[in-house]
Amino acid sequence: MSKIKVTFPVKFECQPDCVNCCTISDGFVFLTESEAVRIADFLELSEDEFLTHFTRAFDDQLVLVDNSDDRCIFLEGNKCSIYEVRPMQCRTYPFWSQNLKTQNRWHIVSQECPGIGKGSIYSVADIEQILKGRSLNSKR
Repeated sequence: MSKIKVTFPVKFECQPDCVNCCTISDGFVFLTESEAVRIADFLELSEDEFLTHFTRAFDDQLVLVDNSDDRCIFLEGNKCSIYEVRPMQCRTYPFWSQNLKTQNRWHIVSQECPGIGKGSIYSVADIEQILKGRSLNSKR
């Protein structure tokens, strides 16, 4: 039984110059160890340098630090400076399980994300694949 409890069809497309998902107040971007290594390599830093300057622990998990204005540390203007190696959490927004568990929650997220309701149609099967880690085809 699917845990996806939103009304279909679901349409989504990242909107040009939108960075709302990169500026969610009190949000966390969780990283796996392999994602940290990939980002460190991309930035041409040692893993230790990357971990020291760009991450912290939260509830025994690794998270990116924010800038002083609560925006993602890698957000430069309206662009992600690590877009090619961004974490899974970033690659799959807004299709996070907690956003799909009720129609009300999806409605709340749609108020924050102008790409919901526009662009490509996603089926239950598409969304289930995204929940398993398939990236969205975002243009940013």
